[in-house]
Amino acid sequence: MNESTKAPACLTIRLDAIVENYRLCQRLAGTEAAGVVKADAYGLGMERVARALASAGCETFFVARLEEGIRLRALLSQARIFVLDGVSQESAPALIGHRLIPVLNSLDEIAEWSKAAGAQRSALEAAIHVDTGMNRLGLPCAELSVLASDAGLRLAGLDLVLVVSHLACSDDPASAMNEIQLARFRAALAVLPPAPASLSASGGVLLGKDYAFDLVRPGIALYGGNPRRNPPNPFKTVAQLAGRILQLRRVDKGEGVGYGATFHTARLTTLATVGLGYADGLMRAIANRGAGAVGGVRVPIVGRVSMDLITLDVTDTLSVAVGSEVEFLGDTISLEELAEAAGTANYEILTGLGGRFPRIYIGAP
Repeated sequence: MNESTKAPACLTIRLDAIVENYRLCQRLAGTEAAGVVKADAYGLGMERVARALASAGCETFFVARLEEGIRLRALLSQARIFVLDGVSQESAPALIGHRLIPVLNSLDEIAEWSKAAGAQRSALEAAIHVDTGMNRLGLPCAELSVLASDAGLRLAGLDLVLVVSHLACSDDPASAMNEIQLARFRAALAVLPPAPASLSASGGVLLGKDYAFDLVRPGIALYGGNPRRNPPNPFKTVAQLAGRILQLRRVDKGEGVGYGATFHTARLTTLATVGLGYADGLMRAIANRGAGAVGGVRVPIVGRVSMDLITLDVTDTLSVAVGSEVEFLGDTISLEELAEAAGTANYEILTGLGGRFPRIYIGAP
């Protein structure tokens, strides 16, 4: 944590680690890697993250929402930007005006984008999303068959620059679903007009080059998360969330701690209260389960997490004082450890980090 700030907490974001994770994805896939920067770059700040990736040679980016694409275009004038939400009659003019490429998820969206191309009297770049088993967005099998039978007419005016799908179980390399979706994706490519293809996000990058095709789309891996269920995590830690101890106190055996007195001391105990809480993204679920780290040593969270404060048992910790730094996410407390304590996913931890503490970017443009 930057000692110059007087704020009770701060989030440090290592841009050089994001770049290293990006390059590792490229090496593992053996093909182009895009930067997935939706949800404000998974909560870490699209502006700084996108610029760092672009400086590292990233030319293709994915966002979820039109508004995210517009924001990214203002930062990167030459990047290729895909919008996962697709197109509607209302969004088509903005997509065209900001040179954004919609990922078309249905026959209706394909028709809408083709209509827009006709009105423009010029070809429009497009990606097509084929559903191979996720059953969320994308053309289901029946719509794929219709498109394949009349692709020339239905894709009129469109420059098909990418065909994508999304793996449902890539966090589990032993899942049979991975090979099923790979086979379905290859079958879909065989009946569609020739175009570059992309199947893998972060988990798929670790499944091997059979899943890489022409482009991979790492998201959580860029930001230091493990895309698999189990360690080891090959990606470098990016985010460090730390707070300062605001107060230390000694309490007798049998005293309750925090709202509801959900924890009672079993001995004479030293408690440290830190200026972070659920308003900052430390979920209430980590109460009496999670940990902080002082000088690389884990200390248990005791009592409920409140909006602005969290309490730890530091009885056995040496050299602790008011103002000492406590890490809740970083080199000692991994993203996955914090997520497990909260009963959630590493994605939700990152995207849920609050915005009231300072953010310090280090290590790259």
